Amino acid sequence: MTKIELSKLKEISDLRSVWPHEAQDFTPWLAQEKNIEYLADVIGLEITVEEKESSIGEFSADILAKETGTDRKIIIENQLENTNHDHLGKIITYAAGKNASYVVWIVKHAREEHKAAIEWLNENTTDDIGFFLCEIKLYQIDDSKIAPMFVAVSTPNGWKKEQKRLENEELSESRRSHGIFWSAFNEYAWKNQKFAKTFRRHEAKPDHWYSLSIGTSKAHINLVRFSRANSVTVDFWIPNDKQTFDRLYAHKNEIEEETEIEFNWCRMDDKKGSSVRVKDNFTFQKGTDLSEGFDWLMNVSMKIKTIFLKYM
Repeated sequence: MTKIELSKLKEISDLRSVWPHEAQDFTPWLAQEKNIEYLADVIGLEITVEEKESSIGEFSADILAKETGTDRKIIIENQLENTNHDHLGKIITYAAGKNASYVVWIVKHAREEHKAAIEWLNENTTDDIGFFLCEIKLYQIDDSKIAPMFVAVSTPNGWKKEQKRLENEELSESRRSHGIFWSAFNEYAWKNQKFAKTFRRHEAKPDHWYSLSIGTSKAHINLVRFSRANSVTVDFWIPNDKQTFDRLYAHKNEIEEETEIEFNWCRMDDKKGSSVRVKDNFTFQKGTDLSEGFDWLMNVSMKIKTIFLKYM
């Protein structure tokens, strides 16, 4: 029997041995697409970085971002030390100053009293804002490269907030219907292992669209529900890059042959964004079996992500 020599995983407690300065070292590192994607995977939130050291009066937030596919703003505040009252106050100030929907507080170690404060904020604020508290760890095996790890310590209770939203008497019937629809989609879609490996789950919101990340900030997929028209679309949305659209359109025939789908290609020269979309009829009457429509949304989305990325 071959003996396998094992080693020991050790934690590097001094974060500043890798990132000496928060603003000059850690923030630029985190803002890189592969690293922000790593954070996004851990907390389950699609993140597109917009600005570093974003000014708020006399102060500045480390990173201003947005939820990919929406206009919801995200504040990310970094602290390579243990949590303290000063930074707790800062994240609330920054959230108010930028009218943020999400706040992500990244720290070396979360003290119990600050973890409790974040949990209290998530329980007692409206469904319009959510707070994430994450620890950043560093590990190494022998002389290997140092590996970072994000650990989600406290996250918004999305289910309770979603229930509040759906039960809110002031919510319009159409928005309540959207929320119920996407909640049902979540319940169905993430039982499919292939789909779950391809995409990251989102909280169901009472909007007519549902966004899926494809692993690049250049584009994303929007699933769009038109209840009155009894139809759904899968929309490959390119927010601000006509060159990417043109690159894909140059391979229109190959793409449509591989996907076996005839798309509607919309360059939209009068707007910043462009889209490639496909539509399907979908009945929304109460009691209707939604599985066939959900399967269509899932299968088209997986085809688009797999095949479109080859030509980007």
